[in-house]
Amino acid sequence: MEAINKTLRIQFFFRPFSTHPEVQVVIFVAFLLMYLTSLCGNATIIGIVQVNHSLHTPMYFFLANLAVLEIFYSTSIAPLTLANLLSMGKTSVSIPGCGTQMFFFVFLGGADSILLAFMAYDRFIAICYPLRYTLIMSWPLCVGMVAGSLMLGFLLSLPLTILIFHLPFCNDNEIYHFYCDMPAVMRLACADTHVHETALHIISFIVLSIPLSLISISYVFIVAAILRIQSTEGRHRAFSTCSSHIIVVLLQYGFTSFIYLSPRSSYSPEMGRLVSVVYTFITPILNPLIYSMRNKELKDALRKTLRISR
Repeated sequence: MEAINKTLRIQFFFRPFSTHPEVQVVIFVAFLLMYLTSLCGNATIIGIVQVNHSLHTPMYFFLANLAVLEIFYSTSIAPLTLANLLSMGKTSVSIPGCGTQMFFFVFLGGADSILLAFMAYDRFIAICYPLRYTLIMSWPLCVGMVAGSLMLGFLLSLPLTILIFHLPFCNDNEIYHFYCDMPAVMRLACADTHVHETALHIISFIVLSIPLSLISISYVFIVAAILRIQSTEGRHRAFSTCSSHIIVVLLQYGFTSFIYLSPRSSYSPEMGRLVSVVYTFITPILNPLIYSMRNKELKDALRKTLRISR
């Protein structure tokens, strides 16, 4: 009991990006702008889908829910990161606080990855079975898919977070990161972490590899169906509805797989921190930009909304 109480009293600190205050301020401004841009971009997607009845379809329902997840996902990381940048690494976080951040990061990131797989299934049905699309992609099924992605994300994140924070933490309390990332936190434990690393790799495999495999299978059938379309315009239109999703999938799965599916022997704290900037701050900006730039219906709805607001 005394050891547990001692562990709970530990305060973690995050290593600053630089020892120079001027550099920290520049990084703070960059991170703040990225965070605000991601909030505005994803909120715009949600608002456009909400007010335009022509976008009340399964595809845009999933897109709006993806934008909601991105907002909460960014918010689980950004405030503490920004506070730490301003304080030159002097902002502390308790073990319960660190565990809470880790839980929501894994929960929302896992739900995001699973939802991308459901979005690939939606495109598969739309292109391969267009006449049965409205029958198969019913609203109860769509709502169930979103709820299922949240439930799976919750069930995967809770046991892993509990497992990691049952580790004893001793004197070293500086996390070589800008948030409570699992590999970085486990490096501070003063106990054997092989079981925890195995659990992390298993859950990462479930969250990343299985949905990515399902997405890949869906797109094999989608590409085959598109190639059977006779008209060039028809092929272009079918591909344009999928291209945005493909780009987002590559960004989301590529960088997170680099961190969570790599063996510990090849894990570099510095590289892990740099790569994490991409999927915590940059990707949430790119997602709404990619969908809005490559989706004609969304661009038309945005122009219509802007004209009405004037």
